Amino acid sequence: MASERQTKERKLSTDERILWGKVAKSTRPMPGRLADIEAFDEVLAAEARAEETARAEKEKASAASVDPQIPPPPAKQSSGAHHPLERPVKRKIAKGRLALEARIDLHGLIQSEAHAMLLDFLLRAHQRGLRHVLVITGKGSSMGSEGALKRAVPMWFSKPEFRFLISSYETAAQHHGGDGALYIRLSRLKGERL
Repeated sequence: MASERQTKERKLSTDERILWGKVAKSTRPMPGRLADIEAFDEVLAAEARAEETARAEKEKASAASVDPQIPPPPAKQSSGAHHPLERPVKRKIAKGRLALEARIDLHGLIQSEAHAMLLDFLLRAHQRGLRHVLVITGKGSSMGSEGALKRAVPMWFSKPEFRFLISSYETAAQHHGGDGALYIRLSRLKGERL
């Protein structure tokens, strides 16, 4: 009984979360269990956000205890925070002056399939040095749905397996899918010049 309670209260480590993501990608949920998987994914995302917040608080506290005569180091972008694309960049993509180098269409897939395909797509695009891609999630307006992928994909971007791949993302222009698609700017490869 005590060990059962400890198991429920123990948080997953980053490695365990990554392993869970890999296992979840290779399986299909049993009928009626998709809600359980979605709830678990939300718990993992909340834990990741809590860890990031705790880390930021710890860094803030240690920075406050430093000698005020010494200027603080330059602020570094949080590894879990993605910023929207700059307006000029989004405008160039929308008008076709900045090419979308690849695209993937996820709508109609279940979340585990979409997660696996999206991660594979982004890994390959990142390795090839691509910068701007289009991810079509679908709007989810069929049969009163609010779009599971439309909601889930941005949450996945804060997970460890996606975090280092993505620099920023933004809802696409209407002719590229509008609310049912995202422009993604991939992070630069290590050693790549601006």
